[in-house]
Order: sequence, then structure tokens, then C-alpha cells
Amino acid sequence: MKIRHAASAAALAVALAVLGAPALASPGSEALDRVAVDFVRLTLEAGEREPGYVDAYYGPKDWQDAAKAAPRPVSVLRKEADRLQGLLAKVADKDLTADQRRRKLFLRGQLKAAQTRLAMIAGDTFSFEDEAEGLFGVRPVLKPLKSYDPVLARLEKIVPGKGDLAARVDAFQNRYVIPTDKVGAVMEAGIAACKAKTEQHLKLPAGERFDLEFVTKKPWSGYNWYKGDAHSLIQINTDLPIYISRALDLGCHEGYPGHHVLNALLEQKLTKEKGWVEFSVYPLFSPQSFIAEGSANFGIELAFPGKAKTAFERDRLYPLAGLDPNTAEAFDELQQAKAALASSGNTVAALYLSGKMTKEQAVQALMKYSLYSRGAAEKRVSFIETYRSYVINYNIGQDMVRDHVLRAGKTEDARWKAMERLLSEPTTPADLKR
Repeated sequence: MKIRHAASAAALAVALAVLGAPALASPGSEALDRVAVDFVRLTLEAGEREPGYVDAYYGPKDWQDAAKAAPRPVSVLRKEADRLQGLLAKVADKDLTADQRRRKLFLRGQLKAAQTRLAMIAGDTFSFEDEAEGLFGVRPVLKPLKSYDPVLARLEKIVPGKGDLAARVDAFQNRYVIPTDKVGAVMEAGIAACKAKTEQHLKLPAGERFDLEFVTKKPWSGYNWYKGDAHSLIQINTDLPIYISRALDLGCHEGYPGHHVLNALLEQKLTKEKGWVEFSVYPLFSPQSFIAEGSANFGIELAFPGKAKTAFERDRLYPLAGLDPNTAEAFDELQQAKAALASSGNTVAALYLSGKMTKEQAVQALMKYSLYSRGAAEKRVSFIETYRSYVINYNIGQDMVRDHVLRAGKTEDARWKAMERLLSEPTTPADLKR
């Protein structure tokens, strides 16, 4: 044990030097530092055992090299996660500042997620609810699919006609597909608008930037790959048609004030300024993702409240895409009504992953209750197969972040300040309830 702690202390000193952060001296903070270093090493090695486990890393390169060269077996990593959780429990709150207590709670949630995910890698199985709670710190309440029938009834009035509602909705939405040769220009304009709105309220790190790529054959519609040094790679999947509404959705979600801003602020405020090395690694299956996806989704509404989103799309993006701006309100009405169906996907995912639905039944359920086209429903099932209970982060996360931010006050300034704190502090799902 003494040897391990000595190694951790040396590693911490190196990390602090690399990150340019001051070393902390109190016994409580030093204990957290040691747990944090070993947590980073644990996460990097788990990433060698499961592709995709590590979403981002910008800490010392030699730690990553060591993880690649000699990752411990999953059985050993599970014991390590248990050990770190035990050490964390021994850190007395009285020895910590209020800020450090929040750091401890954040680490506890990240370690609980590691314990859960490593158990899954080893072959342990969990119910959908237990898995989600273990990984993301929130226990989802799953509504029966029939509870969404009243929403479908309202949509019948918005898109009247004969035949299957999903087919009618699909045909309606197809009028709003961005032509392939205009996707790049529309997406760039959308991201630029999201950035401009965000910069009115948040001070972004100097030199922050992103690269934009269009890709295919992915289970997701968009992805932010954070590279460190306030730099992101944003990828947009063009497998399926891209609707005009997605320009601002993806621009805010993947960029501003979404994933890019969240990661850049955490790097600046916590990794560099405080020397909290645990934020230099982002394990995808963790409460950090609940905060990330929830804030990224709500960021769209925060940046373009009320009718502002539709107005910008109508005045700027519709002409750029060659679409009729006079129909913007009609498309927005459909999108707003469909939003009430968002959590139906959680129920479908739970039924499918538990074996209570076949793949085809899951596709059919998504077509009916999420109003996806067959192609979009099949893509969504592929996402569920890959990311499992991760689906709760988008809708439940958004709802909880929205409630948290709106409680901060009625003014735009108060809400953006609440969002900034959420994005730049060690926020946990429990914080959203307070």
C-alpha cells in the first residue's frame, strides 16, 4: 500500500506540473488527489478493455501509454474500483471545504459508475433501471407505452389524413430536409448562431475552437470528440436525411453551449485552475454524461427560447437551404408536439434490452411512439444496442437541467449564470434536485 501511494503521489506531482495547477496541501484534499490519480489510471485501463469506455482524455501522455502497454484484467480493475470507493468513504467531510465536498461526491458517482460498468463487462446483468442508476446516478421511471396515446391523438390533428400516423409525419417532415449540397453551409450557419448566442452570456476559454466533419455509418446523429486545449472535433452523421431543425439542435448540443463548452470550461476551471486531474478523463458511462447530455439538450432552449429558434430558422436557415420560410411555424408545431414523446424511447429500450421485445417489435414501437421512419427507427435500435440505458440522459437529463436552471430566476441573465455554474463545477445529478 505504501508503494502504491508513493507512486500515486509522484504521478500527481507530474500531473499538476503538466496541467499547470497548484498543488493542494490539506490532508483531505491530498486524499482526494490520490484517489483522483488512481481513478484516472483505472479509467484509462478500463478503456483498453472496452472500446468507447473513454470518451475523452487530455492528461499526461505517459499515463495513457502505460494503460495501453499493460492494462490490468477486468477482475483486478473491479477490485481497484472497490478499493478507491473505500478510500473515498474514509475522507472526512470535516476536512474538506464545501467545494471539495462536491468534488468528493462527484468522484463517488464516477466510481460507482466504474463499478457498475466493469461488472457489466465481466458479464453481470442488471435491470434497465438498476443499470441506469448505477451508471448515471438517476433511476428512471418508465411509463407504459399506452400512456403516450393521448400525445399521438393530438398529433393526429396536426397531421390529419388517412393511413399510418408515422408515415404521414414522415412525409410531412420530408418537406423540411436540407438538400445534400446545402448541408455544410446550413450547419455552419447554425453552429455560428449558437456560438454567438452563447458568447453573449459566457466567457469562453481563449483560443477555443472546433473542426467540423461529415461522416456515415454511425449509430448516432452527431458526436463531439473533445481533444483538450479547448479543441473539439464535431462530427455530423449523414446516413439519414437532415431536417432543417437539426442545424440549431446539433449546433447547440454538440457545440455551444453544449458539449464543446462544457468540456472546455471543465478543463479550464477544474483541471487546470484547481488541478483536479479526474476531469482530464471522461468515462462515457458515468453521471458526467447525464449532466453533459441534459445540459446540451437544454442548451438549445436556453440559447433560443420561446419562438426565437423558429424565427431564426425561418429568417436565416430556410432561405439558405432553399426551403419555404412561410411553412416554418407549421414544422415547429409538429416538433413541439413530438417532444412529448421523447421518453417513450426509454420504455422501448428497457423492453428490448430485457428480451421482452424482439428487434422488429422495437422498430415498430419506435415508429409508432417516437414517430420515426423505418430507417430512423432501425438506426435508433442500433444506438440502443450500443449504448443501452444511456438513452435516459437525453430526455430525463434535459428535464432535470431545465428545472434546475429555471429555478435560478426568471431573467435570462440568471438562467445563463446557473447554466455556467452547472457547466464549470463538479455537478452531479443530485445537485439538479437541490
